[in-house]
Amino acid sequence: MDPVLLSRIQFAFTIGFHFLFVPLSLGLSLAIVAAERRYRRSGSPSDRAASDFWIRLFTSTFAIGVATGITMEFSFGTNWAGYSRFVGDVFGAPLAAEALFSFFLESTFLGVLLFGRGRVSGRFYYAATWLVALGAHLSALWIVIANSWQQTPAGYEVVGGRAVLTDFFAAMMNPSTLPRFSHAVVATWVAGAFFVAGVCAYYLRRGRHREFALAALKPALAFALVASLAMPVIGHWHAGQVWKTQPAKLAAFEGRYESGPNAGMSLFGWVDEDRKRLRFALVAPDVLSFALGGSADTVVAGLDSFPAADRPPVQFTFQTYHLMVALGLYFIAVAALGLYLALRGRLERQPFFLRVLAWSIPLPLLANEVGWAAAEVGRQPWIVYGELRTSDAVSVVVPASHIALSLGLFAAVYALLFAAWLRVVVGIIRRGPAVVEEA
Repeated sequence: MDPVLLSRIQFAFTIGFHFLFVPLSLGLSLAIVAAERRYRRSGSPSDRAASDFWIRLFTSTFAIGVATGITMEFSFGTNWAGYSRFVGDVFGAPLAAEALFSFFLESTFLGVLLFGRGRVSGRFYYAATWLVALGAHLSALWIVIANSWQQTPAGYEVVGGRAVLTDFFAAMMNPSTLPRFSHAVVATWVAGAFFVAGVCAYYLRRGRHREFALAALKPALAFALVASLAMPVIGHWHAGQVWKTQPAKLAAFEGRYESGPNAGMSLFGWVDEDRKRLRFALVAPDVLSFALGGSADTVVAGLDSFPAADRPPVQFTFQTYHLMVALGLYFIAVAALGLYLALRGRLERQPFFLRVLAWSIPLPLLANEVGWAAAEVGRQPWIVYGELRTSDAVSVVVPASHIALSLGLFAAVYALLFAAWLRVVVGIIRRGPAVVEEA
């Protein structure tokens, strides 16, 4: 088999598995802040139990996220030596900053949350919840900065076949950093809110922990609705950036082969890559041109503007992008209906909708996965856009058989890790928040 393809599959698998836990970590960090704030105001043992409950769920997710993230980063030096040589001077800075300023902050104050209850003041403990959330979000920022530089490199020059950092701020705040960070972080908030809402719905349907579930469910649905409604706005901002800096990716998102004005927005369809056209499609006329440039006369580049060797895989990019968009619309509808029922006091009497909320827990994680996949595959054939091709970035001394073997081992170990994590999380949820009477 092709070592380039195997290396891509292995990295996609490891980062995809790691990215299952990142959205939950960021989303649950805010749930901890909200629960601890409620406990600080009420002093109720049940509110303390709620805070401890979300801390336990966050910790189990954080631990496996750290373990899988380390494995992912090691592959830069094993499978992607050409990439490491080219970007080492640039890529090392955000990764070092992520470890020094974010991971240590998050893990240190998570220790306070786990072992400091009753040993530190209530005010300090509450501050620790904010610092854990801040550390989680700063960690996401540095990782997005590193990845965004690959999408829209800036603040560097190529010297002796290597990218050398010339302007730290320009490299970190490259053209795609802010829209991509906003898009990614709000998506994790949606995941966290739906996780909280789904767990609360599970308790209400089972008739357990009713007070806990009712206290958390309405705020979770309200937050889910606000975050879900923000996603199209942020997505529009992000799409404008992609149109200006990565037009081939935008063309693949829309399955658009022909350049020109009056570009329609594809709602769904099937890409016929042989005939270079979109089949079974529903297209809103002129909407893409108007959305990007404010006029139907705005010219939008199609894939015909780029050599065949510089085009991304269109079918995969198109379908993952549109699945992400469809899931985003689903989240808006479910959160809006759920909040309406909750405000009317009718949600508890809707067993079918409670089941929908519980079964929706994994869907924001799926949306995060396919959105990330669309962004990464849409960048191909470049690993650093316009500078380094993916085929030139792999380690030439690692044979395909070794990559295939390590991929199989990763799959086996990760399956065991996922089963262990799932068992722990399900166990915590089944036991529910445990109220501890305070002296």
